[in-house]
Order: sequence, then structure tokens, then C-alpha cells
Amino acid sequence: MQALSPLSLEVSDDSHRHAGHAGARGGQGHFGVDIVSAAFAGKLPLARHRLVYAALGEMMQTDIHALAIRARTPDEVA
Repeated sequence: MQALSPLSLEVSDDSHRHAGHAGARGGQGHFGVDIVSAAFAGKLPLARHRLVYAALGEMMQTDIHALAIRARTPDEVA
């Protein structure tokens, strides 16, 4: 995530809410990300999510089953 130079980054592990779920049995988790970065300026939500996925790289395939993303610019949180 450092590639996005976040001004704020909060990650929550919500895996406990999905006990018994197929992804949980496979060892992958359910996470939430709240990130504020100037890199999102001028980008639509889908493009912002793609930037987050790219920053996470292989973790999206190996460690993360589900990811809730809240991606905002500094102006959007001011």
C-alpha cells in the first residue's frame, strides 16, 4: 500500500464474521480497507479499487478472500 503514499490507512480483519465460509476454510481472510491518498484524485471508484488491488499484488490471490474498500482523496475527507 505504500506505493499509493496513503495519508491515512486503516485495515480491519473481518474474518471472524465469516467463520465457516468457504474462503475462511481455505485460510484466506475477509478484510476492510479505508485509505486516503492523493493518488485517487480524478479517478472513478473502479479505478481507485484497481489501484488498491495492484498495490496488494499477489496477496489478493493468496491471503485475501474478500476485500471491502473505501478509497478517498484528501479533499473528500476534509
